[in-house]
Amino acid sequence: MARLIQFTILFIQFFYYYYNYIPTTAHGVSSNGTSFLLDSSRSAMILPLFLSPPSPCTKFSNTRRLLQRSNANALPNAHMRLHDDLLINGYYTTRLWIGTPPQRFALIVDTGSSVTYVPCSSCEQCGRHQDPKFQPDLSSTYQPVKCSIDCNCDDEKEQCVYERQYAEMSTSSGVLGEDIISFGNLSALAPQRIVFGCENMETGDLYSQHADGIMGLGRGDLSIVDHLVDKGVINDSFSLCYGGMGIGGGAMVLGGISPPSDMVFSQSDPVRSPYYNIDLKEIHVAGKPLPLNPTVFDGKHGTILDSGTTYAYLPEAAFVSFKDAIMKELHSLKPIRGPDPNYNDICFSGAGSDISQQSSTFPAVEMVFGNGQKLLLSPENYLFRHSKVHGAYCLGIFQNGKDPTTLLGGIVVRNTLVFYDRENSKIGFWKTNCSELWERLHVDGAPPLAPSSSYGNNSSTEMPPSMAPTDQQHYGLPDEKKIGQITFEMMLNVNYSDLKLHISELAEFIAQELGINSSQVHMLNSMEKGNASYIEWDVVPSGSADCISNITAISIIARVAEYHMQLPDTFGSYHLINWEIKAAAKRTWWQQHFLLVVLACVCAVAFIFGSLAFGIWFTWGHRQQALNPYKPVDAVVPEQELQPL
Repeated sequence: MARLIQFTILFIQFFYYYYNYIPTTAHGVSSNGTSFLLDSSRSAMILPLFLSPPSPCTKFSNTRRLLQRSNANALPNAHMRLHDDLLINGYYTTRLWIGTPPQRFALIVDTGSSVTYVPCSSCEQCGRHQDPKFQPDLSSTYQPVKCSIDCNCDDEKEQCVYERQYAEMSTSSGVLGEDIISFGNLSALAPQRIVFGCENMETGDLYSQHADGIMGLGRGDLSIVDHLVDKGVINDSFSLCYGGMGIGGGAMVLGGISPPSDMVFSQSDPVRSPYYNIDLKEIHVAGKPLPLNPTVFDGKHGTILDSGTTYAYLPEAAFVSFKDAIMKELHSLKPIRGPDPNYNDICFSGAGSDISQQSSTFPAVEMVFGNGQKLLLSPENYLFRHSKVHGAYCLGIFQNGKDPTTLLGGIVVRNTLVFYDRENSKIGFWKTNCSELWERLHVDGAPPLAPSSSYGNNSSTEMPPSMAPTDQQHYGLPDEKKIGQITFEMMLNVNYSDLKLHISELAEFIAQELGINSSQVHMLNSMEKGNASYIEWDVVPSGSADCISNITAISIIARVAEYHMQLPDTFGSYHLINWEIKAAAKRTWWQQHFLLVVLACVCAVAFIFGSLAFGIWFTWGHRQQALNPYKPVDAVVPEQELQPL
């Protein structure tokens, strides 16, 4: 009987795992799976995952809000996420993908630079950055920019070169190349051939920074914005929105948007200076204007917006007046020394740690433009947290030495959507929560469409455009879909003969990076691709679960698609080719109630066998009683003959 029960339990376990782990589809796309392909054969789709506490296997939803485009006939634009934090990192970055197949880079968004550049694989004087160096030899669409009268040339007069020097004396120099640049898998803007710099040398902060390079958004022939506008693929504008104090992140749009009705504008004269300037006339502190001549903000380059600069810098007279006005309003706070003894920062303690409550402690500041419109600055737009004293803040506005230029860095526009309307020579400002603004654009994270499904293809055609956000709404999965499987394909820039001996080890590292059990990661396919290696992976639910939870799926997708997996150097860097979500199989009535039916059958069999055993025992007992009937003690019985010993 015990063996029968053990066999029944094993039988139930077998069929339970069988019905729960059959893939929904074969390799490809079906009605119950959404494919996220990064090659040229198909457009990418959105997987709108949202947290939902009731069930670990959350239903899909495609609800989202989008910013309107600037006109009914507007050109497409690129919605891009911003990363990092202004005061922790000193900058904000976005992600660009260069080449075929695409190589990912984290670039500082800089309105004060007019060239986009990344470290070249041949650069021996480049620092160690966030991502591997760009390898032109691995891109089938890369072309050097040949020497001509329109550029500075190298010593051999063969290739165009560039050189940039910044205020903090860091430098970047290298050659110019042209390749396909992608703006993210969810961008409505198709990947484009763009000229960019391939660094051969970098010094100063550029050498030591974590970010890979610079995305030049300024005005100029090499500006990525000018390239896109000249090609006629976007409207002549872009927008930046930096996250608030202690939050970071934000959003970026290349191309036109429909500005909010209460956006504040200032004229921006492109003839006045090569930088993005605004017509600043006055600064008010606590409702009172600083006693300054308006021309103080018009010295040299005027008042410049520079997203690549951390703080704000005023001419000497303006800074002294601003500092005095601020300190005059802070009677209840105690002046303290700054966090860095090398600088004479102006800091105050006793304000509390919640920046959202500081408007009642620190005065309101307003910038007044030539057209009379005012931009309100909250405390986070002119303060930064003291790194050593809790509840203390320091002025993030400094004197610009003897330079009469007014330089407004990223701190001034935190939690402010800044619309650089180059077409109409004006810049708009709109106070908002920039971290939440991204959710109103759409969900990002996936890498760009690859131009070719084959790794070594020499086709020079541009990559197909990604699905526009408004079109993607039509491709949201219907309800009642649960995540049953995640597959992704990658290229590793290591030789396959070296890799295949360590695939199981690689699977362990991938599981560790994705935060899941190693039993959930399986290799489906692997092969040699030239000097690289192709591998397809499968991620399945853990243990006895019949689906992957929404939270786990978000984490897996983000880490893979955002290239957050940090693999050991022995495996090189990876390039994502394709990732696919497969819904859990929709089980029939028999599959859903299989376990219950089997248990009922087991109980029935056990009852039958038990009844049969009881009947046999009962019958045997009666027969024994019949053969040996009970007799009283004094009953007469036949005498039995004794047998000899």
